[in-house]
Amino acid sequence: MEAIRLPIIKTENLTKIYPGGIKAVDGLNIEIEEAEIYGLLGKNGAGKTTTIKMLTTAIDPTSGNAIIGGYDLRKDKEKIRRIIGVVPQDLTTDADLKGVENLRMIASFYNIPKQEAEQRIKDLLEIVDLSDWGNKYVSQYSGGMRKRLELICGLVNSPKILFLDEPTLGLDVNTRSKMWKYIRDIQKELGVTIILTSHYLEEVDQLADRISIIDHGKILITGTPDSLKASLKGDVITMEFNSMEDAELARSYPGSLEASVMGDAKVRMKVENSDTELPKILEYLLEKNVSPITINVKKPSLDEVFLEYTGSSIEEDIDPEQFRRMMQNVRRLR
Repeated sequence: MEAIRLPIIKTENLTKIYPGGIKAVDGLNIEIEEAEIYGLLGKNGAGKTTTIKMLTTAIDPTSGNAIIGGYDLRKDKEKIRRIIGVVPQDLTTDADLKGVENLRMIASFYNIPKQEAEQRIKDLLEIVDLSDWGNKYVSQYSGGMRKRLELICGLVNSPKILFLDEPTLGLDVNTRSKMWKYIRDIQKELGVTIILTSHYLEEVDQLADRISIIDHGKILITGTPDSLKASLKGDVITMEFNSMEDAELARSYPGSLEASVMGDAKVRMKVENSDTELPKILEYLLEKNVSPITINVKKPSLDEVFLEYTGSSIEEDIDPEQFRRMMQNVRRLR
């Protein structure tokens, strides 16, 4: 008989209401499996940061509860803190200390015996290819190296669960893709469960075993990246026209699965297969003496999934405070 596998994190109607009646998280119910990489996607204000703060015991829930690594969120905060690691999006390492000095300082916070701490630090530096840089000052590190050091800072206490909040924020595309490799290596070698928040959809697509989309404090859908894309059941064609009248004519094309007119005379149309349907659409428009200015075809992607379930693209939401912090990190990483 196969043993029942319990989730390493399970929330039960987890809710957070801030002063003024602002409901940041509304009856959240999620289950995260042991040793998986779980992505939490949402716009600023959707509730993902508040969720992470509750799960890491930084703030108390208003109602509901969670079981984290077998411990009760409301009763066992200290025990939970011992089994989790947190890597915030802001840089926390001291640039005036050496890499190993930063790691030793964290080890001292957990009262890890010196010999054990030294071996652990050595192993962690090897995982992220920083063995030759451990005894150099962090101020000498490149941006990518600094982020790698930040990553293993969250692993010094050998956590069962690692929370990564925007782990590649401020990095260029090439360095970001290298960081993905290190995150995968960490999950594979250490068997740690990783909860990842990111506004880079490609990042979550590449890394996460499962993804939940959160909006207005509620989970809208959860699944693997492939299953979420498959849920769209079709390709998306976006066309721009000279007038709203032309857009309305295009929207009436009978072969679409669904179609809607957006602002600026744009039509978003879902079809089963764009390769076979687009020529028919153009023929239909030609008969009505209508010509689109632009045509954009998108196969199912996480961006389209996000748009489908939330009604807006994740890139549309640029929070001034997050942008300020991102630019601050970029300057510090250079």
